[in-house]
Amino acid sequence: MSLLESFLSGAAVAGFVLASVFFLRFWRRTHDGLFAAFSAAFLLLAANQTMITIGGVPSEYQSWVYLLKLVAFALLILAIVSKNFGRRPFGGK
Repeated sequence: MSLLESFLSGAAVAGFVLASVFFLRFWRRTHDGLFAAFSAAFLLLAANQTMITIGGVPSEYQSWVYLLKLVAFALLILAIVSKNFGRRPFGGK
């Protein structure tokens, strides 16, 4: 992995962590489970990108690391659907 790729990967991880903290702040204010789910999903995406960079995974889509990304997106979809249809598996008001 080149220096530029490592730098850009670090920037992506920083962005994911920043988004996670942003949604965590909203969750602490509102206690809405949607924000907690978004925060957790962005942390999973940050962990995914970190493992890809540190582990030197040549093809993300042929690795077990891809499962973290899959879980993150499934969590986002589940949170949005449950918010729209009134079920509250993540708590909230």
